[in-house]
Amino acid sequence: MTGKRKLRLATWNIHRGIGLDGKRDLARTAQVIQQMAPDLIGLQEVDNHIEEYGDNLELLGNLTGMSAIAGPTMQRRTGDYGNALLTRLPISGIERHDLSVRQREPRGLLIVHQDWLGEQLQVAVTHLGLRPGERRWQVRRLIECLSPEERKPLILMGDFNEWLFWGRPMRWLHQHFGSIHSPKTYPTRWPLFRLDHILVDPPGCLHEKEIFKSPLSRVASDHLPLIAHYSN
Repeated sequence: MTGKRKLRLATWNIHRGIGLDGKRDLARTAQVIQQMAPDLIGLQEVDNHIEEYGDNLELLGNLTGMSAIAGPTMQRRTGDYGNALLTRLPISGIERHDLSVRQREPRGLLIVHQDWLGEQLQVAVTHLGLRPGERRWQVRRLIECLSPEERKPLILMGDFNEWLFWGRPMRWLHQHFGSIHSPKTYPTRWPLFRLDHILVDPPGCLHEKEIFKSPLSRVASDHLPLIAHYSN
């Protein structure tokens, strides 16, 4: 490839692998990811069951040929649940931060340090809460975690659950990541809301943001995947 090299990014709330047909089908989830062909993808609502042959996240990694990093927010008898990152890049470090608000569903921030063309790149994956007050606290905490200058370059992706695009959490994120122009991803059949985002600091490194539509992606989850490109 000539000129600037680009990383293909994606984020997707996979809805525990359950499609609009009510079937839990991780092979279908993996097939959509293969269709997108990302270099790295942030996942939310990963219901990671531990089976005799391994765990579901490991299976997704094997089916897509990517390294899988878990960002669990809840531990269950059958496994764990939360965020994850699938990546093709070398990994140099992993951080997991708690964004939970008392008496609400536990939430977290997964940060994976990676190497790309000799540059240290930090990729953060999150899934914010359902209530406005919850999200306001979480975004303040998230910005606190991600603001230090040594974090740059930084990619933040996830399901922000912010129905009001110009609510305070989005305005605060705008101050750190520049203008936020994300397409509508939810619900899958008739997308009305911009819940899923890919943000980059510095913002000029983010390009070509769009939803990914295919016959499979239209049924594999209640969210459509979001893709974009990063170049340094």
